Amino acid sequence: MSDAICSAKGCRADAVWVLAWNNPKIHTPERRKTWLACEEHREHLSQFLGVRGFLKDVVLLEEWEARQD
Repeated sequence: MSDAICSAKGCRADAVWVLAWNNPKIHTPERRKTWLACEEHREHLSQFLGVRGFLKDVVLLEEWEARQD
C-alpha cells in the first residue's frame, strides 16, 4: 500500500497505522474492516471506534501488510 492515505476526513497524510474494526451488529466476529491513520489521527480515530465498541486492533501498516502475505 505505497499510496496509503489516512482515513481521517480531509487528511491527505501518509498512513502509518491500520485500525482493524467491526460492527458486531452487522459483521461476523471474525470480519475485520480497516481504517488507515497517520500519526496525528491515530488516537482520534481509535477513540471514535473504541467508544462504539468497534475497535479490535491497532497495528503498524508495515506489520499489517506482512500479515497479509
